[in-house]
Amino acid sequence: MPDLMRWLTACMLCNIGVGALAQDGQVPVSGVYSCVDARGRKLTSDRPIAECADREQKLLNPSGTVRAKVGPTLTAQERAAQEERDKREAQGRAQQAEEKRRERALLVRYPSKETHDRERAGALAQIGSVIQAANKRIDDLQKERSKLDGEMEFYKKDPSKAPSLLRQQFEDLSQSMAAQKRFIDEQENEIRRVNMRFDEELVRLKQLWAAQHAAPATPARKTP
Repeated sequence: MPDLMRWLTACMLCNIGVGALAQDGQVPVSGVYSCVDARGRKLTSDRPIAECADREQKLLNPSGTVRAKVGPTLTAQERAAQEERDKREAQGRAQQAEEKRRERALLVRYPSKETHDRERAGALAQIGSVIQAANKRIDDLQKERSKLDGEMEFYKKDPSKAPSLLRQQFEDLSQSMAAQKRFIDEQENEIRRVNMRFDEELVRLKQLWAAQHAAPATPARKTP
Protein backbone atom coordinates (compact mmCIF):
# COMPACT_ATOMS: atom_id res chain seq x y z
CA MET A 1 0.00 0.00 0.00
CA PRO A 2 2.76 2.58 0.78
CA ASP A 3 4.38 1.81 -2.61
CA LEU A 4 1.05 2.35 -4.37
CA MET A 5 0.56 5.71 -2.65
CA ARG A 6 4.06 6.84 -3.62
CA TRP A 7 3.40 5.81 -7.25
CA LEU A 8 0.09 7.73 -7.36
CA THR A 9 1.70 10.82 -5.86
CA ALA A 10 4.50 10.69 -8.42
CA CYS A 11 1.95 10.45 -11.25
CA MET A 12 0.01 13.41 -9.96
CA LEU A 13 3.15 15.57 -9.69
CA CYS A 14 4.19 14.54 -13.17
CA ASN A 15 0.82 15.50 -14.63
CA ILE A 16 0.89 18.86 -12.85
CA GLY A 17 4.33 19.63 -14.23
CA VAL A 18 3.40 18.57 -17.75
CA GLY A 19 0.22 20.61 -17.65
CA ALA A 20 2.09 23.73 -16.53
CA LEU A 21 4.66 23.38 -19.30
CA ALA A 22 2.00 22.77 -21.92
CA GLN A 23 -0.05 25.72 -20.69
CA ASP A 24 2.94 28.07 -20.97
CA GLY A 25 3.72 26.75 -24.43
CA GLN A 26 7.42 26.79 -23.55
CA VAL A 27 8.26 23.11 -24.04
CA PRO A 28 6.56 20.76 -26.52
CA VAL A 29 5.18 17.89 -24.47
CA SER A 30 4.87 14.47 -26.02
CA GLY A 31 1.34 13.33 -26.65
CA VAL A 32 -1.47 13.92 -29.11
CA TYR A 33 -2.31 17.53 -29.92
CA SER A 34 -5.78 18.34 -31.22
CA CYS A 35 -7.42 21.56 -32.43
CA VAL A 36 -9.85 23.04 -34.93
CA ASP A 37 -8.12 25.44 -37.31
CA ALA A 38 -9.45 28.66 -38.84
CA ARG A 39 -11.00 26.67 -41.71
CA GLY A 40 -12.94 24.46 -39.32
CA ARG A 41 -10.75 21.41 -39.79
CA LYS A 42 -10.05 19.18 -36.84
CA LEU A 43 -6.32 18.50 -36.77
CA THR A 44 -4.20 16.17 -34.68
CA SER A 45 -0.45 15.79 -34.36
CA ASP A 46 2.23 14.43 -32.06
CA ARG A 47 3.57 17.99 -31.61
CA PRO A 48 2.06 21.51 -31.38
CA ILE A 49 0.10 22.24 -34.56
CA ALA A 50 1.37 25.26 -36.52
CA GLU A 51 -2.05 25.88 -38.14
CA CYS A 52 -3.50 26.39 -34.63
CA ALA A 53 -0.76 28.65 -33.27
CA ASP A 54 -3.37 31.41 -32.92
CA ARG A 55 -5.82 29.34 -30.88
CA GLU A 56 -6.06 26.87 -28.02
CA GLN A 57 -4.88 23.31 -28.55
CA LYS A 58 -5.67 20.27 -26.44
CA LEU A 59 -3.05 17.78 -25.37
CA LEU A 60 -4.76 14.39 -25.16
CA ASN A 61 -3.99 11.25 -23.21
CA PRO A 62 -3.87 7.96 -25.10
CA SER A 63 -7.41 7.37 -23.87
CA GLY A 64 -8.59 10.56 -25.59
CA THR A 65 -9.16 12.54 -22.38
CA VAL A 66 -7.76 16.06 -22.13
CA ARG A 67 -4.39 16.06 -20.43
CA ALA A 68 -3.68 19.78 -20.72
CA LYS A 69 -4.57 22.87 -22.73
CA VAL A 70 -2.00 24.87 -24.68
CA GLY A 71 -2.77 28.54 -25.16
CA PRO A 72 -2.17 30.34 -28.46
CA THR A 73 1.39 31.41 -29.23
CA LEU A 74 1.73 35.13 -28.51
CA THR A 75 3.81 37.62 -30.44
CA ALA A 76 6.17 39.90 -28.52
CA GLN A 77 3.60 42.70 -28.78
CA GLU A 78 0.75 40.44 -27.63
CA ARG A 79 2.87 39.12 -24.76
CA ALA A 80 3.68 42.68 -23.66
CA ALA A 81 -0.01 43.58 -23.82
CA GLN A 82 -0.90 40.49 -21.80
CA GLU A 83 1.74 41.34 -19.20
CA GLU A 84 0.35 44.87 -18.97
CA ARG A 85 -3.18 43.50 -18.48
CA ASP A 86 -1.90 41.11 -15.82
CA LYS A 87 -0.12 44.01 -14.10
CA ARG A 88 -3.26 46.15 -14.10
CA GLU A 89 -5.32 43.26 -12.76
CA ALA A 90 -2.77 42.66 -9.99
CA GLN A 91 -2.82 46.35 -9.11
CA GLY A 92 -6.61 46.28 -9.06
CA ARG A 93 -6.60 43.30 -6.72
CA ALA A 94 -4.07 45.03 -4.47
CA GLN A 95 -6.19 48.19 -4.38
CA GLN A 96 -9.28 46.16 -3.52
CA ALA A 97 -7.41 44.40 -0.73
CA GLU A 98 -6.17 47.74 0.61
CA GLU A 99 -9.70 49.16 0.46
CA LYS A 100 -11.01 46.17 2.41
CA ARG A 101 -8.26 46.66 4.99
CA ARG A 102 -9.19 50.33 5.39
CA GLU A 103 -12.86 49.44 5.73
CA ARG A 104 -12.10 46.91 8.48
CA ALA A 105 -9.94 49.49 10.29
CA LEU A 106 -12.75 52.05 9.94
CA LEU A 107 -15.28 49.67 11.49
CA VAL A 108 -12.93 48.85 14.36
CA ARG A 109 -12.37 52.55 15.05
CA TYR A 110 -16.03 53.54 14.66
CA PRO A 111 -18.32 50.65 15.63
CA SER A 112 -21.28 53.05 15.84
CA LYS A 113 -22.39 56.53 14.79
CA GLU A 114 -22.03 57.70 18.39
CA THR A 115 -18.30 56.97 18.42
CA HIS A 116 -17.88 58.76 15.10
CA ASP A 117 -19.83 61.79 16.34
CA ARG A 118 -17.75 61.94 19.51
CA GLU A 119 -14.48 61.95 17.60
CA ARG A 120 -15.75 64.66 15.24
CA ALA A 121 -16.81 66.78 18.20
CA GLY A 122 -13.43 66.28 19.87
CA ALA A 123 -11.49 67.28 16.74
CA LEU A 124 -13.62 70.40 16.28
CA ALA A 125 -13.31 71.31 19.96
CA GLN A 126 -9.50 71.27 19.70
CA ILE A 127 -9.58 73.62 16.73
CA GLY A 128 -12.12 75.81 18.54
CA SER A 129 -9.76 76.14 21.51
CA VAL A 130 -6.94 77.25 19.22
CA ILE A 131 -9.20 79.86 17.58
CA GLN A 132 -10.33 81.08 20.99
CA ALA A 133 -6.70 81.57 22.05
CA ALA A 134 -5.94 83.46 18.82
CA ASN A 135 -8.93 85.75 19.38
CA LYS A 136 -7.73 86.39 22.92
CA ARG A 137 -4.35 87.35 21.51
CA ILE A 138 -6.01 89.77 19.09
CA ASP A 139 -7.91 91.38 21.98
CA ASP A 140 -4.63 91.89 23.83
CA LEU A 141 -3.01 93.37 20.73
CA GLN A 142 -5.94 95.72 20.23
CA LYS A 143 -5.53 97.00 23.79
CA GLU A 144 -1.87 97.67 23.12
CA ARG A 145 -2.86 99.32 19.85
CA SER A 146 -5.24 101.63 21.70
CA LYS A 147 -2.40 102.81 23.93
CA LEU A 148 -0.18 103.46 20.93
CA ASP A 149 -3.02 105.30 19.17
CA GLY A 150 -3.18 107.62 22.20
CA GLU A 151 0.54 108.33 21.92
CA MET A 152 0.29 108.87 18.17
CA GLU A 153 -2.35 111.58 18.71
CA PHE A 154 0.49 114.00 19.46
CA TYR A 155 1.82 113.38 15.93
CA LYS A 156 -1.53 113.25 14.13
CA LYS A 157 -0.72 116.19 11.88
CA ASP A 158 2.66 114.78 10.90
CA PRO A 159 3.11 111.06 11.85
CA SER A 160 6.64 111.18 10.42
CA LYS A 161 7.71 113.19 13.46
CA ALA A 162 6.76 110.34 15.81
CA PRO A 163 9.73 108.61 17.49
CA SER A 164 11.09 105.69 15.49
CA LEU A 165 10.52 103.34 18.43
CA LEU A 166 6.83 104.30 18.54
CA ARG A 167 6.46 103.87 14.80
CA GLN A 168 8.19 100.47 15.00
CA GLN A 169 5.90 99.34 17.83
CA PHE A 170 2.90 100.45 15.81
CA GLU A 171 4.13 98.48 12.77
CA ASP A 172 4.91 95.38 14.82
CA LEU A 173 1.43 95.40 16.35
CA SER A 174 -0.19 95.74 12.94
CA GLN A 175 1.79 92.81 11.60
CA SER A 176 1.01 90.66 14.65
CA MET A 177 -2.72 91.33 14.36
CA ALA A 178 -2.66 90.51 10.63
CA ALA A 179 -0.79 87.26 11.38
CA GLN A 180 -3.35 86.25 14.03
CA LYS A 181 -6.21 86.93 11.62
CA ARG A 182 -4.55 84.81 8.92
CA PHE A 183 -4.06 82.05 11.48
CA ILE A 184 -7.75 82.16 12.41
CA ASP A 185 -8.70 81.94 8.73
CA GLU A 186 -6.51 78.85 8.39
CA GLN A 187 -8.16 77.24 11.42
CA GLU A 188 -11.61 77.94 10.02
CA ASN A 189 -10.54 76.27 6.78
CA GLU A 190 -9.33 73.35 8.89
CA ILE A 191 -12.78 73.10 10.45
CA ARG A 192 -14.26 72.79 6.97
CA ARG A 193 -11.71 70.10 6.03
CA VAL A 194 -12.39 68.14 9.22
CA ASN A 195 -16.14 68.27 8.68
CA MET A 196 -15.70 67.20 5.05
CA ARG A 197 -13.56 64.24 6.11
CA PHE A 198 -16.02 63.11 8.75
CA ASP A 199 -18.94 63.57 6.33
CA GLU A 200 -17.24 61.37 3.73
CA GLU A 201 -16.40 58.78 6.36
CA LEU A 202 -19.97 58.78 7.62
CA VAL A 203 -21.37 58.06 4.16
CA ARG A 204 -19.12 55.00 3.85
CA LEU A 205 -19.65 53.94 7.44
CA LYS A 206 -23.42 53.92 7.04
CA GLN A 207 -23.00 51.47 4.17
CA LEU A 208 -20.60 49.31 6.17
CA TRP A 209 -22.83 49.33 9.27
CA ALA A 210 -25.85 48.38 7.16
CA ALA A 211 -23.94 45.51 5.51
CA GLN A 212 -22.65 44.39 8.90
CA HIS A 213 -26.14 44.28 10.39
CA ALA A 214 -27.55 42.54 7.32
CA ALA A 215 -24.92 39.77 7.45
CA PRO A 216 -26.31 36.53 8.93
CA ALA A 217 -25.13 35.88 12.45
CA THR A 218 -22.78 32.96 12.93
CA PRO A 219 -24.76 30.16 14.59
CA ALA A 220 -23.64 29.32 18.09
CA ARG A 221 -21.82 26.02 18.43
CA LYS A 222 -23.82 23.41 20.26
CA THR A 223 -22.35 22.05 23.42
CA PRO A 224 -21.98 18.27 23.16
